[in-house]
Amino acid sequence: MKAAFIRQPGPPTNLIYDDLPTPEPRGSEVLVRVGAVCVNPIDTYIRSGAIKANLPLPFIVGCDLAGTVEKVGPEAKRFKPGDRVWGSNQGLAGRQGTFAEYAAVDEGWLYPTPANVSDESAAAAALVGITAHLGLTKAGLQAGETLFVHGGTGGVGSNVVQIAKAIGARVATVGGSDAKVADCKQLGADAAWNYKTDDVDARLKEFAPGGVDVWWETLREPDFDRSIALLAARGRFILMAGRDARPTFPVGPFYTKNCTLIGFAMFNATQDEQRRCSEDLNRWLSEGKLKPRIDRVLPLSEAAAAHQLQQENTLEKKGTLAGKIVLKP
Repeated sequence: MKAAFIRQPGPPTNLIYDDLPTPEPRGSEVLVRVGAVCVNPIDTYIRSGAIKANLPLPFIVGCDLAGTVEKVGPEAKRFKPGDRVWGSNQGLAGRQGTFAEYAAVDEGWLYPTPANVSDESAAAAALVGITAHLGLTKAGLQAGETLFVHGGTGGVGSNVVQIAKAIGARVATVGGSDAKVADCKQLGADAAWNYKTDDVDARLKEFAPGGVDVWWETLREPDFDRSIALLAARGRFILMAGRDARPTFPVGPFYTKNCTLIGFAMFNATQDEQRRCSEDLNRWLSEGKLKPRIDRVLPLSEAAAAHQLQQENTLEKKGTLAGKIVLKP
């Protein structure tokens, strides 16, 4: 089978697109004929070596996939050949990744794909959708509450906007251009502003005079002085980025408003936790309430270029992506 893999961690140019043996499903694994995969920032961290991991070499990169079951292992019970499935959390904890024509995946990390949802959409919603769902569940977001998220057209941000609206919250967000602001509103945001030209703090105070109930932070270097001043009493602040960040934190203003700080990484969630997320995600995908934002679709052979593009936008803030990069074998 063709696959995108590394023989040692390093820059995107270390990614090789070549032949590897097709895996055989063992135990409760199923063999998936991959229809689409998606690029995530964590994929670039693992490929580069920024996240130290004991990788099986050669190592196939990638967390997300969607496709069709080709074969099942002797202990697999949930799926049969021909079933369409999607999933995430591959390429972690010693597991091979998904950037290949075939992937052997434990069935506990896979979920049925709704009939009216494409492989491209399912793959694009996988990690980011589960991440958004987990965070909003941990924050206990309720209908009628207000939420603010940075980057409402980004991979995670666009899912936060849509899922928060599906829950019944009032949502505000920002984008780096008037076009992205328009896209945020099309995704369902009640308010969206251009952070380069608008006085976002003033607009946010008008939108939520009593403060924001849930603040979802996607910036790698949070400005806590600013954001905590905009939080409501008993507000919840979600952190899911900024692995190396060491910002100043205003302890007094935070605890005297009875606020809560929530940090999480989706890959720490159990199979059961992620499966519960998948049930809501599948319903929202099928109903059209969740529409994954795909920036572009490329052939799997362009995995190195896709990693370079993702890295430039994640670390260098080039702003040339508005959504996910999907690759097709």
